[in-house]
Amino acid sequence: MPGALDGIRVLDLSRVLGGPYCAQTLADHGAEIIKVEPPQGDETRGWGPPFNDGLSAYFSGANRNKRSIAIDIGKPEGRDVILRLLEGADVLVHNFKSGALEKWGLGYDAVLKNRFPRLILCHVTGFGADGPLGGFPGYDAVVQAMTGLMSINGNPANGPTRMGTPIVDIGTGLIACNAVLAAIIERFRSGLGQAIEVPLYDCAISMMHPQAANSLMSGKVPVATGNGHPNIVPYDMFETRTGKLYLAVGNNGQFAKLCEVLGLSDVPQDPRFADNAARLAHRAEITEILSARLAESDARALEPALLRAGVPAGVVRNVIDALDHPHTRHRGMVVSVGSYKGTGVPARLSRTPGEVRAAPPRFAQHSRVLLKEAGFSEQQIDDLTQSGVVLEERTDTVQR
Repeated sequence: MPGALDGIRVLDLSRVLGGPYCAQTLADHGAEIIKVEPPQGDETRGWGPPFNDGLSAYFSGANRNKRSIAIDIGKPEGRDVILRLLEGADVLVHNFKSGALEKWGLGYDAVLKNRFPRLILCHVTGFGADGPLGGFPGYDAVVQAMTGLMSINGNPANGPTRMGTPIVDIGTGLIACNAVLAAIIERFRSGLGQAIEVPLYDCAISMMHPQAANSLMSGKVPVATGNGHPNIVPYDMFETRTGKLYLAVGNNGQFAKLCEVLGLSDVPQDPRFADNAARLAHRAEITEILSARLAESDARALEPALLRAGVPAGVVRNVIDALDHPHTRHRGMVVSVGSYKGTGVPARLSRTPGEVRAAPPRFAQHSRVLLKEAGFSEQQIDDLTQSGVVLEERTDTVQR
């Protein structure tokens, strides 16, 4: 069954994670993605181990459902190939430094907008093209540090801590995907494409909730609260006799039910714990009471009991346990295509569901097929590969 984005063609010139994750999300919902790699390939192909069938896990996690062609965009002939591929494209995603496309004679305002008026260009960048940091390259962990994300993460005793998942790259990829879809919808009205800029820095600032909102309202500097929530109590991790359990109690009704299940029905009557504001002011006291009771409990038995009672609670699992959990399997959130294994498509569309159709491509796996589809003859394809404009094997050349 065709996906929701069937018929949309995307030229993905991006590397590493933010741009590729955006393109992969579009691909999961049916868009045709042509991944254009430089002569040395997307550097994440080498970010391992682990490797499987010549592909790193890191590369595989952001590049399924794509076809790959390798082009030296630094050569005029390579840029000509890009222009040929753009003739049938709806979207161009890239994360080159600001000004790179202009340097190559592929700038949006000067060239692409006029030649391809319906084209949507999505530029994933570090800090944007302007401003004090404009034009500088951006990397997930550095942006986490610069935007305050690290300062609110981790245990207060240990200081700022990088978030274990590259949240800025992934969040930027999803925001970029939303922006592309918005531009596609708008194009139905105007008939025109447009340029989109999605900086890692801006996305990181926008995702810092509720800490940014708290700071803007109170004027206070947010601090790390470990596993606890800065605004809600009890919203924290607790030790039980069989492992760790996380409670996310968001209202008074849930708090009363929690206390009932734990045999602490009198606790909600205490004025110190009457509502969230009171519990927040007496965080240490309620944490001590709950910790003492939970220390005697079985986390795996409590999880379903609390969920049935309407209390958000979950056993703290490692990644392997989470991937092997019966609910993960039931929801189809672990998928395989041949030797490739990955996570499933989380958004469920009833008529046009997303699908993992193809494993991540080998380097330049589809170069000849894509060139032929673009109208190049066999002789032209041979000439392009022999001259190094189109690659069939990775090189050590540094991208210009």
